Amino acid sequence: MARIAGVDLPRNKRVEIGLTYIFGIGRTRSKEILVKLSIDPNTKTDDLSEAEINGIRRVIDSDYKVEGELRSEVGMNIKRLMDLGSYRGLRHRKGLPARGQRTKTNARTRKGPRRSAVKKKGAAKKK
Repeated sequence: MARIAGVDLPRNKRVEIGLTYIFGIGRTRSKEILVKLSIDPNTKTDDLSEAEINGIRRVIDSDYKVEGELRSEVGMNIKRLMDLGSYRGLRHRKGLPARGQRTKTNARTRKGPRRSAVKKKGAAKKK
């Protein structure tokens, strides 16, 4: 099993897809890396040689921010927005969508599960 940037690549998948399991590498970057090293994208991750794995590691370490380094940078960017008190920062602080989506309906991923209103018994009755 190939281990790159602290992530175990899945067995028996194409290298092009396997590299996307690393945070910060999508399909496009995966293709770029494989073209740079002239590795066939259809090769299975199990069939990679040690030299190819080391080449992939070297390219990723030198050219791209991935995993922990990228996560901390994204977190710091969000924290900076919140400290500035910008609109986007306030939306992050409140846990609401930051990119202009509607919130009257939808936005359940950011807002969390619905909280239903509690009604008191007998409060509406009058004699």
